[in-house]
Amino acid sequence: MSSFTLADLETVVAARAAAASEQSYTASLIAKGPVHCAKKFGEEAVETVIAATEGEPNALIAESADLLFHLLVVWKSRGITLDAVMAELGRRTHQSGHAEKASRGEKPAGAGR
Repeated sequence: MSSFTLADLETVVAARAAAASEQSYTASLIAKGPVHCAKKFGEEAVETVIAATEGEPNALIAESADLLFHLLVVWKSRGITLDAVMAELGRRTHQSGHAEKASRGEKPAGAGR
């Protein structure tokens, strides 16, 4: 099992975002703004879904890695931290998923409209 964590990835993204955009892919994404970062994240999300439906584990692993990287780039572009997201996840674990969705006005999966 790898000891590399999302916190480590966040640190890498932050360091690369601080570099010159000519020298860093991450910096070049962020220089194009949050909308561009979000679109790239969306592309990676679609590729991850396709890999998941095709059933090839190595492709899904690779696309998932791309997806997580681009998610952290989106967060960086909007000033969001992993700690903030983890705190929100922690807050949500104190209730069932159905109760959490209901608190946001969403119907549980399978509920009629």
